[in-house]
Amino acid sequence: MERMEERRVLAGDGDYHLVMSGAGPPVLLLHGFPETHHCWRKVAPQLARAHTVVAPDLRGYGATLAPPGGPRGEGYSKREMASELVALMRALGFEQFAVVGHDRGGRVAYRMALDHPSHVVHVAVLNIVPTVEQLERMTPETALGYLPWFLLAQPAPLPERLLEPSAELFVRHALDTWCGTPGAIEPEAADAYVRAFNPVTIPGICADYRAALHLDRPLDEADRAAGRRITRPVLVLWGDKEAALGDGPLPVWQRWASDVRGHALPSGHFLPEEAPDEVAAAVLDFLTGGGD
Repeated sequence: MERMEERRVLAGDGDYHLVMSGAGPPVLLLHGFPETHHCWRKVAPQLARAHTVVAPDLRGYGATLAPPGGPRGEGYSKREMASELVALMRALGFEQFAVVGHDRGGRVAYRMALDHPSHVVHVAVLNIVPTVEQLERMTPETALGYLPWFLLAQPAPLPERLLEPSAELFVRHALDTWCGTPGAIEPEAADAYVRAFNPVTIPGICADYRAALHLDRPLDEADRAAGRRITRPVLVLWGDKEAALGDGPLPVWQRWASDVRGHALPSGHFLPEEAPDEVAAAVLDFLTGGGD
């Protein structure tokens, strides 16, 4: 990502790789599967005109190094990942910040807003609903599209051994079939994601998905039963070609947060790459008090 400073920061037992740019109120950008911080390459420069942008590789992804997870994904629950990223931002000198998360990063973002409201001032989630809601909304028509949820969550080492010799096929299949805009993910970006999906990272990525089923889902269930809500403003963006979200996620998020706004964008799953200008404009408007 041009004109962005690369750094490594220790947080918890993770050795994080990140890029930074800009000046002003900080914004933490969290990528999704099967990508890295590189997915923000067209969004981050626009945000950096008015904000300090921090874009790390998530724990277990890209060039961020962390121990493999436990049998149920211990170490990779979104609660643990969120706490570690709060520590990362503190190490960079930021006690309060906005967070924008896509896909897996969105799951970390809303957990961070629930668990650390004194640190998160705004939260934007892209193309997701809470994990427990996502699992409950799956239908026979949409279940096949959630292959990673159930394949990667299988007990180790089955998915790791299946994926290692087929990593490129698996990543390119996800990029091609989830993208609603042909060609939106350039060959150099796809190549970068393939390189980042390797024997070093695959165990952590599988742990992320194991944690979703075994740890994150029960956390969500407990919060929902207790009536816990996100108290910070929430922006929800989704792709109008993302069939799995049905008529849109806003009604779901309105049960989880007090101040929710958002809209669909012309995109499939990979919003930061398929509609980067629209994402940047919506986030900037949200952070300055505008929005729907």
